[in-house]
Amino acid sequence: MITADDIKWMRRALDEANEALRADEVPIGAVIVCRGQVVARGHNLTETLTDITAHAEMQAVTAACNSLGGKYLPECTLYVTVEPCLMCAGALGWSQISRVVYGARDDKRGYHTFCENPFHKKTIVEGGCLEEECADLMKEFFKKKR
Repeated sequence: MITADDIKWMRRALDEANEALRADEVPIGAVIVCRGQVVARGHNLTETLTDITAHAEMQAVTAACNSLGGKYLPECTLYVTVEPCLMCAGALGWSQISRVVYGARDDKRGYHTFCENPFHKKTIVEGGCLEEECADLMKEFFKKKR
């Protein structure tokens, strides 16, 4: 169930997505929250770093692990503006993150197009948080590219 706190944190993820947009990156943003505090944030940097693995979620997971001093994130929630791809979902599974909240579905490259549940068995996944705002940002970006 999406809460008022989820909406607040997703707005922070949208701020990150707008940072990506300003850098002409695919506008996806992510924040990781632990015990009510943002411990990491990230946005797509695949063009900037010339690295196909530099997705928003990967940037945020790396930063959260560094911030918290461990490779597992069992008390954390990831907020990401677009449904994670299979690569990111797999990394989130390995991180044992407690919860993933995403905005817009990705019917072309989202994890759900490849498998039902790549996450850790205890991870709670919820989609549709500020879905329209998240989707509109992606549509705006790709409309300008065409």
